[in-house]
Amino acid sequence: MKLRSCRISLPVVTVAALLTVGGCGVGVGEKADKQQPAGVPLAPATNLTMQEAAERADAMLDATMSAIRPEVQWAHGYNSAGSCDVTRHRVVMTIISKERLGSFLGIVQRSWEKSGYEIKAVNKDKEFPALYAQSKDGFGIDLTIGAKRQASFRVSTPCVKKSEVSDPTTSPNGPSYKNVDPIPRPNVRSEFWSSDKPAK
Repeated sequence: MKLRSCRISLPVVTVAALLTVGGCGVGVGEKADKQQPAGVPLAPATNLTMQEAAERADAMLDATMSAIRPEVQWAHGYNSAGSCDVTRHRVVMTIISKERLGSFLGIVQRSWEKSGYEIKAVNKDKEFPALYAQSKDGFGIDLTIGAKRQASFRVSTPCVKKSEVSDPTTSPNGPSYKNVDPIPRPNVRSEFWSSDKPAK
């Protein structure tokens, strides 16, 4: 895995909100039950190695993707490791219509809140909205909507013990687009997510 410094590009949100987010990451969420998603054990971040932090980040993304129903197709984005932190990234390949975008954002936000993540900032831009949250142990998780309403998820870990970092083990549920840069815009139609009718 290529090593690089942690750099992130953010949409316009309040500086105060962003400064409250730990590590290199920025995160997302709506408030419900405070419980950790299955398979995501809560442990002090300082006790983790970079590999363990990467695995936790992958589990957070797995839980998020599992919460989205109907299922969307996704591929791994650009994953990186810095000097003491890791970033994991997934890109949605399903076409999300403007009529269904609000439902998509709502499902993700509620799933994060149910997992106990704290919302740190919300960008309510109609064309490029975004959600930023943080777990109790300092992992930032965010959802940004880009061109053609392509949804991108990212988890940024706090600074942890330096170690080697392996690639994610979760296989995408469609083409991997490995070594394809840039990843194509959404190209998979969904009877639900691509519909031009408002969700009921």
